[in-house]
Amino acid sequence: MLIVGLTGGIGSGKSAVANRLAALGAVIVDSDRIAREVVAPGSAGLAEIVAAFSERVLDERGALDRAALGALVFGDEAARRRLEAITHPRVRTRSAELIAAAPPDAVVVNDVPLLVEVGLAPTYHLVVVVRAAVATRLERLARHRGMERAEAERRIAAQADDARREAAADVLLDNDGTLDDLAAAVDALWHDRLLPYERNVRERRAVHRAELVLTEPDPTWPEQYARLAARIRHAAGADLRVDHIGSTAVPGLAAKDVIDIQLTVSSLAEADGALGDRLADAGFPRLPGDWWDNPRPPGSTRWAKRLHGSADPGRPVHLHLRVDGSPGWRYALLMRDHLRADPAQRAAYLQVKRELAAAAPDSATYGTLKDPWFDEEHLRAEEWAARTGWRP
Repeated sequence: MLIVGLTGGIGSGKSAVANRLAALGAVIVDSDRIAREVVAPGSAGLAEIVAAFSERVLDERGALDRAALGALVFGDEAARRRLEAITHPRVRTRSAELIAAAPPDAVVVNDVPLLVEVGLAPTYHLVVVVRAAVATRLERLARHRGMERAEAERRIAAQADDARREAAADVLLDNDGTLDDLAAAVDALWHDRLLPYERNVRERRAVHRAELVLTEPDPTWPEQYARLAARIRHAAGADLRVDHIGSTAVPGLAAKDVIDIQLTVSSLAEADGALGDRLADAGFPRLPGDWWDNPRPPGSTRWAKRLHGSADPGRPVHLHLRVDGSPGWRYALLMRDHLRADPAQRAAYLQVKRELAAAAPDSATYGTLKDPWFDEEHLRAEEWAARTGWRP
């Protein structure tokens, strides 16, 4: 089962995306609908809201007057948080029940307006954000909901801003164009990413790119790492250390477009136990076979590790599970920090990478050809560590 979080600001067109995904076969868990269900007449949720805000939030039939309640909480952060404390736990519980009832091969889309605001992004395999310009959203709210401009602006201001929402997004769907444009983008997402991602999660199969292609430095690599790291921490346990390593962690370096991440474990036995299953369920299955790092200096025993990948065809990952304090664990952090700190060595490494990428037929050969340079770099890095007092 693949669980996707779908969100977007009010008026962005999130519901149109949910409707299209439903037509393609997704199971939609609509948090807005559930939010109405948990405060229906006679419910414990409605009784608690009345106790907190008085009967002025009820209409003449005794049902929740959403407009009256909205007038009280939008623009008043303390009141809004009181309301969220009543409704959000109930919505989460009901959402979990509906997700658990979905077929094991389903793509479940949880439509959550406040996904970013309440910190739910790490709980999903993928987060899709629908965005549109504020002017477009204001026009839609006036046309489709008859909302006054001042009220629409107040509602928009009460939600996360675009920058915060986009920082949580694995996928951004722009919706300033036509519905046909939006439908085409959703269809491509469904067929090219969501369906294969679901299959890979279910079969615990990682995406592997054998071809060697260096890409220019991507300023979003750290942001992508941050989203992945939050997902890994949620699956593995918040107390485990997670680090961005490798070339994508060094500003200015061209690299294969694969995010390298190190997860610190107490032992390889821990990596082989329930932790490995939790990572696989979260979309990071273990790669088959035995994995190790070549020792520095050469000649000593190979440094054993466990290697996981990503089930997401849109975001290849190498997740290295290394034992806390082990030589391979320390080496990965030392190389990253030295290259970050030494512009000359960073430039030298970039030149080596480009030369070897032009000559190597595949990623495995490319990695082997880099070993002599890293043998020398290791000595330079150790000297730097001793001189600066570096610690991992």
